[in-house]
Amino acid sequence: MSDTELLALADAAGVLVDWTDFDGRQRRVELDTVRAVLAALGHDAAAPGEALKALQSRPSPDMLIASVDAPIRLAGAGRARVTLEDGRGLDTVRDVADLTRGVSQPGYHQLELDDRLMTLAICPARCVTPRDLLGRDAWGLTAQIYGLRDHGAFGDFTSLAAFARAAGQAGADALAISPTNALFPAAPGRCSPYSPSSRDHLNILYGDPAALGLAPPPPSGPELIEWPAAAAAKLARLNAAYHAFAGDRRFDDWVAAGGPKLRLHAIFEALDERLAHIFGAGGWRRWPTAYRTVDRAEAIIGQLGLGDRVGFFLFAQWLADLGLEQAQAEAKGAGMGIGLIADLAVGLDPGGSHAWRRPEELMLGLTLGAPPDAFQAAGQGWGLTSFAPDALRSANYRPFLETLRAALRHAGGVRIDHALGLGRLWVIPDGATADQGAYLRYPIEELLPLIALESRRAEAVVIGEDLGVVPPGLRAALDEHGLLGMRVLPFERDEARAFIPPEAWDRRAVAMTSTHDLPPTAGWWRGCDIDWRERLDAPGDRDRERDQRTEDRDALWRLASQAGLAEGQAPPSDAPDLVVDAALAVVGQTPCELVLLPIEDLLGLEEQPNLPGVVDLHPNWRRRLPAASQALLSTPAAASRLARLNAQRPR
Repeated sequence: MSDTELLALADAAGVLVDWTDFDGRQRRVELDTVRAVLAALGHDAAAPGEALKALQSRPSPDMLIASVDAPIRLAGAGRARVTLEDGRGLDTVRDVADLTRGVSQPGYHQLELDDRLMTLAICPARCVTPRDLLGRDAWGLTAQIYGLRDHGAFGDFTSLAAFARAAGQAGADALAISPTNALFPAAPGRCSPYSPSSRDHLNILYGDPAALGLAPPPPSGPELIEWPAAAAAKLARLNAAYHAFAGDRRFDDWVAAGGPKLRLHAIFEALDERLAHIFGAGGWRRWPTAYRTVDRAEAIIGQLGLGDRVGFFLFAQWLADLGLEQAQAEAKGAGMGIGLIADLAVGLDPGGSHAWRRPEELMLGLTLGAPPDAFQAAGQGWGLTSFAPDALRSANYRPFLETLRAALRHAGGVRIDHALGLGRLWVIPDGATADQGAYLRYPIEELLPLIALESRRAEAVVIGEDLGVVPPGLRAALDEHGLLGMRVLPFERDEARAFIPPEAWDRRAVAMTSTHDLPPTAGWWRGCDIDWRERLDAPGDRDRERDQRTEDRDALWRLASQAGLAEGQAPPSDAPDLVVDAALAVVGQTPCELVLLPIEDLLGLEEQPNLPGVVDLHPNWRRRLPAASQALLSTPAAASRLARLNAQRPR
């Protein structure tokens, strides 16, 4: 076997053998890793020459992607006919078909190319942005749904509706929320919203029977959510509501519209509930072989007597959908120009519903992660999988489009988690360590135009999370297609580590003070994140980190003072309130089209929702806010900060 042939196969399959690390050093992937990645992608790495021929002989996709009014060249075809989505036809008959005038109507049209039927996706130049929608710059808040405290042991879509209403009345145009994707009702301890079972369906624990006048909510719960107990209580309420449910034509129509895809998801959740008690949590990969494919799903449901449980999970999914729809309606009704901004997780749990229903779409055998960097010396393995690039192309990008549309179903925007993955993802063969991975190319040239088309069709803004080790050209490509990048205050530094003045921030971006993976400003000022690393005995020099934080505090206060947003001496590390005021004022003064403030910063809280890389030793995804929505936004500190922000960015 020739290494040359292996490398040629890797290049054709999109495996990047040569790459640049976070320090700018050129690196090369070990050949054994290349073979393992190729094998997981379905290529015969033991016979790379033959595998390359097979790859090159695959038929081209039945989708042609072009820009509005751009020339469409169809070399070698004798006849082309375009039928627009609205049914109107555009005929062209030439010796060499060449739609030099292009097509001016965006959409998914039908293209008959000689005897071949294709989809012609005509895409706008870029996504809709806040200024397109509103004619002005905007601001909003971010919140973790489960942390909302209007009722119950954790926040749900009723809580979200109340918070959206209060935020809209306070002047916000947007509310960015944590992912609403389906998790594992049978394993509620697996509570990370970024490890979904399915991104096409909702977390049923966020549904509220009170929305139908059934099972009134219990009183508020503790400061930290105890997910197993809280989920059991919520499932009991949902179950009682299901058995009290007298039927509704809306439910019947919704189930019919969801079709086999929805039913299979409900079947998965019913099976997972039954089998988790026998084989343990972990999804379908622990099930008996006969249950691991969907072919006999209906028969198995009958044999196990789970028909009623399938009905329950359909009902609970519908209830969640109603709740999210109502939350977006409340946001818009309260004056928000954008409303909810959904969050699209980068990957899927390989033991979940999507992987069971449609394994051919995913890279089972590979996990997503990140190579070693300054923060994670061993790299990261996230335990997630995602779409296989070849599967996307062969399916005319349908799986990606369905997932994106699901995110936008009841939202005015979407944040694409780890948007770097639109161009490449770090993939690790199962069983390997995170540093034994490789970057895999994704068809960003096709995905970005399709995202722009979906944005225009939904009239929704798109945010691309472009943090971390950003490959050259990625941010320019996102900007060209109208995806808003994320500019987070602690990271906006020049080469000398000085903070960048607010007026120099990128316009087509979202300005933020922090994210769910970082300490809020008050916690950063106090050094709470350093304290946590010390408590967990994490690698690193704490004394050096604290010295660096002292310098960084001085630099941040100097920035705010020079911008006219703070005065006097920098407050001590245990008095962060004025710094929180200054940080919010800094991002409010940027030219960014949208400012998103974490609710933790608006309230001056110190602890972060998630500490990456830690599972049990930090209360990830369990913290609740200190009060109900209206009370939160009415505190003197929050009201003062909201008033200043409204003055900086008036509706």
